[in-house]
Amino acid sequence: MKLKEKIAIVTGAGSGNGRQIALEFAKEGATVAIINRTKEKGDKTLSMIKEQGGKGISLEGDVSDSQNLKEAISKVIKEYGRVDILVNNAGIFDGQETFLTTDEETFDKIINVNLKGVFLGTKYVLENMINNKSGVIINIASVAGLRGGLGSPAYTASKHGIIGLTGDAAAKYGADGIRAVAICPGTIETSMTKDLLENPTEQTKAIINTIPLKRVGQPEEIGRLAVFLASDDAKYITGTTVVIDGGMII
Repeated sequence: MKLKEKIAIVTGAGSGNGRQIALEFAKEGATVAIINRTKEKGDKTLSMIKEQGGKGISLEGDVSDSQNLKEAISKVIKEYGRVDILVNNAGIFDGQETFLTTDEETFDKIINVNLKGVFLGTKYVLENMINNKSGVIINIASVAGLRGGLGSPAYTASKHGIIGLTGDAAAKYGADGIRAVAICPGTIETSMTKDLLENPTEQTKAIINTIPLKRVGQPEEIGRLAVFLASDDAKYITGTTVVIDGGMII
């Protein structure tokens, strides 16, 4: 087992990529702490983990709420004594909005969840990881964080920012034994993209048609990549972005 006896936090693990990352981590022996804004969805993921023989806990937590997230992470540390792996996965998507159609309230909401949530999650695990001289932080960004035109202005800005935070954490805390890596998925079939894939706009159709593998990705593929990056197999990988997009941005 690649993650035997590791303690992992996965935010936004109530569905989609986050749920699958949590399930794959548990299969590899990690104890998984699920932090999800809707606890019922987190509880469902925990139930699925237990059904496959895994271990973990489910906590309610809003990554955009500093005190709320701090308390949730503190509960994990109190329960298990440490955090070996943090996956900052929680995020929201506002479709194919434009500069003209995005209001300020929506922009702030996307940035607060997608970008500030990564900053806060990282901030609140760092002290424990520094003390333990070990840790892996995996941030779920997007191919929209590598170039424009693949999402709304707010979503694109948030994902570019995640890549920046990843590099900064890797540079500043590598000497403390901490690795930080960003995963940049392309179009993945999740509940967040369900409507977009079932009722695609012309822009969405054009994007999908550019994928050389001629299909969208699956959450299981993100989960297995996260396992690799969290494991000792990737112990010399830090400060970089790993693209998993079927060749979309070649």
